[in-house]
Amino acid sequence: MMHRMPVKSLLERRSFLKMAGAAWALGLAPQGTEALARAEAVYASAFMDRSGAYGIATISERGEIIERVGLPARAHGLAASADGSRAVAFARRPGTFALVFSPDRRFAPVTISAAEGRHFFGHGCFSADGRLLYATENDFDANRGMIGVYDGTDGYRRIGEFQTFGIGPHDMTMSGDGTLLAVANGGIETHPDFGRTKLNLDHMDPSLSLIDATSGALIERHTLPASLKALSTRHLDIDAAGRIWFACQWEGARDAAPPLAGSFRRGEDLTFLSLPEDTTARLANYIGAVAIDRQRDLVGLTSPIGNSFVVVDAKSSRVLSETSVDQVAGIAAGPQDFAVSDYRGGFAGKSSPVAWDQHIVRL
Repeated sequence: MMHRMPVKSLLERRSFLKMAGAAWALGLAPQGTEALARAEAVYASAFMDRSGAYGIATISERGEIIERVGLPARAHGLAASADGSRAVAFARRPGTFALVFSPDRRFAPVTISAAEGRHFFGHGCFSADGRLLYATENDFDANRGMIGVYDGTDGYRRIGEFQTFGIGPHDMTMSGDGTLLAVANGGIETHPDFGRTKLNLDHMDPSLSLIDATSGALIERHTLPASLKALSTRHLDIDAAGRIWFACQWEGARDAAPPLAGSFRRGEDLTFLSLPEDTTARLANYIGAVAIDRQRDLVGLTSPIGNSFVVVDAKSSRVLSETSVDQVAGIAAGPQDFAVSDYRGGFAGKSSPVAWDQHIVRL
């Protein structure tokens, strides 16, 4: 019996193929061309292959690899411009490179090097019009979180920087209207001389900042209560109503059971997500990635420590599903469901000969 593709999925697929153009498809290996032709959605994720080499791959919602691009070292998070014409992969902390690439090959890749005295934290985002790229960075000598600003119309030349008004910034996202940058300041001091060592676990200072995307002015800064100072605010996404959802990693006592996720919007206090005790236990005090399905008002959380993938209703905070996924890694919303990867090479249930890294971006 022939499977009939939903009309909405067909439209999404056709829209992407129109954007990609024939040039991309013609440049692919036969296997990649076939995967692209079948795709309803296309994602990107960093990976390490069996030889130990690093790269970025574009992948269909079926988990089929479309194309690979090599990287000089391990990448972490990715971001895509609103029109899908650009994507960027950031080096894993304390890396000093970012690679901007065009999924449809219309533009040559551009490698960005961190400024002197700075390193990347693995995340960033594009401006609403795609002309600017923002990256979370560390002013490691002054122990200040920074946002590097790069001009996409001039080879991604670094044209300035803003403070994040916190230390250890990790993820960052743009508000729906393009006016605000939301930053998760993890509150952990690091310095490249000490690699990935966390230097201030006895006096962490996590926070969430809203920053004017044009001027760099602080709009709001939300700190955590004293009892949650060991809760590192790490990853962010925004729902259809403009609420900012954040996910955390606990650096305190192992037998504690702090809230691991929450949300807020401009002018409101933080609201922590109240999960059942057994769900919190399965997340093992560590959420590695968060994604919002804006069409269905769902929050997806993954924990590689707890090997758990949890879906929560954004409006009611009710847990809708919990799935055990060994070494689960990235998550992103898809046409019908969340796309989920793992460090063993699984993506949407299909196994590939690569180890996917912690994050996925939908193109």
